[in-house]
This record gives sequence, structure tokens and C-alpha cells, in this order.
Amino acid sequence: MTTDDDPIAEQYTRSRQTPSRTGDTRYLSLATFRASGAAVATPMWYVALDGALYMGTTADSGKVKRLRRSPRARVAPCDARGGVKGRWRDATARLVDDPALIRRIEAALVAKYGWQKRLLNLFARLGGRIRRRAWIELRV
Repeated sequence: MTTDDDPIAEQYTRSRQTPSRTGDTRYLSLATFRASGAAVATPMWYVALDGALYMGTTADSGKVKRLRRSPRARVAPCDARGGVKGRWRDATARLVDDPALIRRIEAALVAKYGWQKRLLNLFARLGGRIRRRAWIELRV
């Protein structure tokens, strides 16, 4: 995948300190911070909409709890296992509750990840987790 294929990859390559390829930009490592200041990173699917990055997760996850305490976050391109492939960037996060925006995020994720996202949604629906989703907006 080249950086021309993905807006976040292009954003990461604008810096002289960053290599021209960011690796598999299907994933971003999202780092949120514990009260102690320790970072906890998780590889996440994401979409870019209207100048922000959006991700979905379960509402009772640790990252959501940490973001409720502090909007401080960092992101970096990574592979599916969380191996960072580019430069970390500071970000400000917030939880999204606007139903219209959530529908746009969901549609964009389905468009980007295709059958994998549809399958994830099916299992989330069957397990009752689909109603317990939280949506994260990141401003880098």
C-alpha cells in the first residue's frame, strides 16, 4: 500500500522525519493514558472523515474509560498486531454520540473494510454487543 491510498498515511509522510512508506495503514495504534501516565496502545481500524479520525470499540473497554478521564491520546500507523510502522502523533479524543455521525462512520468503515466489517457487525449483533459500542473521534 502506498501513502497515496490513505489520507492518514499521507499526513504521516509530510514530515521529513517519517519514511515515505508507513506500512499497513489499515490499522492505527491508539495510545490512551492511565491515571499513572502510562500509555496503553491498541491496534484499531479507523476511517478519516471531515478532517478527523474515527474508531469504534466496546463502550466498557479500558480505552473508553481512560478517554472519559482524559482526552489525551496518540496515534501511529501500525500493523494488525500493533507493531508501529511510523511516527507517533499527539491527538485529542472525544466520544461521539451524534446518531447521524455514527451512521456515517459505520458506513465509511464498511466501505473501507468490506466483508471483514460486515462479519464483525454480524457477530456483534448476535452477541448483543452492537448496542454497546462507543465511537471515538481523534483530532491529530
